[in-house]
Amino acid sequence: MPCRWIVTVFAAVVFLVGGATVAHAAVHPPAVHAKAWVLVDLRSGRYLAGKDQNLRLPMASTTKIMDAILALGAGHLDRKVTVSRRAAAYARAPYSNAGLAVGERLTRRELLEAALIPSADDAAYALAQSLGGGSTKRFVAEMNEEAGRIGLHDTHFENPIGLDQEGHYTSARDLAKMTRVAWRHPLFRRIVGTGYTTLRVGGREIPLVNTNRLLFDYPGAEGVKTGTTPKAGDCLVAAARRGDESYLVVLLDDGERFPDAASLLDYAFAHYDHRVLVRAGREYASVGVPYRRGEKVKLLAGRSVSYTVGEGDGIERRVHVREKLPDAVRRGEKLGEVTVEVDGRIVGRSPLVAGRGYAAAHWWQKLWYTVRGIFG
Repeated sequence: MPCRWIVTVFAAVVFLVGGATVAHAAVHPPAVHAKAWVLVDLRSGRYLAGKDQNLRLPMASTTKIMDAILALGAGHLDRKVTVSRRAAAYARAPYSNAGLAVGERLTRRELLEAALIPSADDAAYALAQSLGGGSTKRFVAEMNEEAGRIGLHDTHFENPIGLDQEGHYTSARDLAKMTRVAWRHPLFRRIVGTGYTTLRVGGREIPLVNTNRLLFDYPGAEGVKTGTTPKAGDCLVAAARRGDESYLVVLLDDGERFPDAASLLDYAFAHYDHRVLVRAGREYASVGVPYRRGEKVKLLAGRSVSYTVGEGDGIERRVHVREKLPDAVRRGEKLGEVTVEVDGRIVGRSPLVAGRGYAAAHWWQKLWYTVRGIFG
């Protein structure tokens, strides 16, 4: 049956701390040296702070995050790949490399580890050749197609490594979005969070040491990727988690990338909090039972809604209840909805369900209800 809704504002508050309503003056993020940067909540993608976050800039080896998205999407990570002469050409300075030799055979998984942990260009190129059916040009086309699917409007790839090249660029905001897509893959999270590991190839061992210094220095650091070229400067994508909170920083062209990332992550942990804004099972409204004066049914949240909120954020919950209730209701049946807004933007919804059921009223209950309505 079609239903209409009665909407009421349940609560409007400014950043809940310990159950109290507290208003704070805005605290600005620390100054950093990056040409462009962004700080986001890793879970929701909420933009928290940034500068020139849509500016198109070279990305260096953060390019390999897209390599990982395509590799993980393609699967067959145990498939063996033979290192080509072209890939092995990157196994020397000035390229970051794993020292791979022509004819050596590694799995796609091993190449991905080498590409992400020490940022090995030779491994990334061999991986791209494998995924592109032998053609890096085809693989780069797939990178750009994937960028379009993800909605990266300020990103374009010209090579699979991140070498400085006209038309090879991204923005801090796009790079954050790209990283959040990769972050959905448990293997990606495991690899970029690895400090040290060893590959065994052709009877020799290749030590891999992560180029992301935060993994060793910053409490809660989980990854993600460094990048450096003459044109791009020093770049960094960094993620960290503490308890229920997790944040992502992107810094492009920042000569102080590690301390700057640590400062921004410290700021996020200090001034934001991941909160349960609607709790499953809690009462958020009540409705009268049809034809029973004074009899109420509690409406309980069917699921929790959580979100990262900051000091000074306006939080509003709006309760929507069906204008005409059914004659009979089962326990757990949806009778409404509560929506949560943070600074005017809807961030979550939860159904409101009946805390108990009730049967349809008998004819004499309806009659008595009508009579009492007439005579008071």
